[in-house]
Amino acid sequence: MSETPPARRHLSAPKSALPRRLASTGATLLAVMPLAMWLANRSAPLMLGLAVVPFLAAAVAAERGQDLAASLRCLLATPPALALAGFLAWALVTILWSHEPAASLRAWAELVLPVAFALAIACSGRFRPRPGWLRALALALVLACLLAIVELASGLSQRAALGVGKLMGFVFNRPAITALVLAVPTIHGLWNLPGARRADRVLAVLVGLAVAALALRSESASARLGVAVCAICWLLSALRPRLTLAAIGCAFVLTMAMAPVLGVAAHNWLPSIILNRFAVMTGQARIDIWLSFGEVARARPIAGAGFGTSATMERNPVAAEVAPEHRALLAVGHPHDMPLQAWAETGAVGAGLLTLAGLFLLLRLRRLTPSEMAPRLALFAAAFAISVVGHGAWQGWWIAVLGAAILWFGPGTSLRQGEDHG
Repeated sequence: MSETPPARRHLSAPKSALPRRLASTGATLLAVMPLAMWLANRSAPLMLGLAVVPFLAAAVAAERGQDLAASLRCLLATPPALALAGFLAWALVTILWSHEPAASLRAWAELVLPVAFALAIACSGRFRPRPGWLRALALALVLACLLAIVELASGLSQRAALGVGKLMGFVFNRPAITALVLAVPTIHGLWNLPGARRADRVLAVLVGLAVAALALRSESASARLGVAVCAICWLLSALRPRLTLAAIGCAFVLTMAMAPVLGVAAHNWLPSIILNRFAVMTGQARIDIWLSFGEVARARPIAGAGFGTSATMERNPVAAEVAPEHRALLAVGHPHDMPLQAWAETGAVGAGLLTLAGLFLLLRLRRLTPSEMAPRLALFAAAFAISVVGHGAWQGWWIAVLGAAILWFGPGTSLRQGEDHG
């Protein structure tokens, strides 16, 4: 074999290193997302969008640009993606009967952009969670949790001194939820690194402790619920994966189906001794909001009131069909329940498509080995639990964080087609 000329070696080496450097830049942007969310609690879509640029550039530099379209077709051909695409298309159609089409279109774009960013990174083929990247994300998670805990303990004196941001404890609710969602693939990845060192597993434990501590210290009842659901489901799915998957699937379908009567059910069946243990906004007031938006869902059961209309539902014509004593709470901005918001805005059609997407995803998880399925199923359950009692369904930061978590799980190489696990 002839030896490569020195001059040619000199020119080709930098070219071959360029895709790696670009991919590392993109991974760094994804790894610092927890810190960005601590600093500005809506910044996740920005970080995800910025990361798209170096990953796509890395694909082009590696001469894989022609594979992007084929990768996209492959990803979009999966049943969960088809169902989700159907929902996005239907949501766009429902804007036709929205009372504020421009605002609804902005809400739709806020949902779609993070989805597109995550798809672009996945299609680039340049993101595979490497040990160094996972360690960087773990350190960013621990640091972000510690910084938030210190600020909460000091009464936000740091932000007051700098004169930035809202001086309210709830500004750390989104960072706490972000830390939980990103911690699941991080802990799983560090614990299962090939030839994992003891330090990696110690770091994984530290991430879990830091996330739990922030959830307990924050004002977010949703974050605390998510941590509890995640830990319980991770343990149960590791022990009895098939049974846990079936239980979560049934709970998911039941919760989606009963969303229009959630407020009625909670009002009639939830004992006051339980309600009294919650803060005002997480107790009776939330049930009253569910009652209000539940009437909207039942008034427009098939097509909904229009995507993105929850923000100003009190001005929607459907408000006239809501009982007078429940109309005032239509002005709160969203129903604090993702299934109910889907029903109120997109009707049975939209809620049905989302349910179908979730079921298809659970069926795909069923084909994973127990060790790979457990953290993914735990994250699914925790994220759904948070969305049932938490923020607005289509907020960009939430969609971006979920997209980033899916990317950090990697391609899932332990998939076993057709294999069941009891």
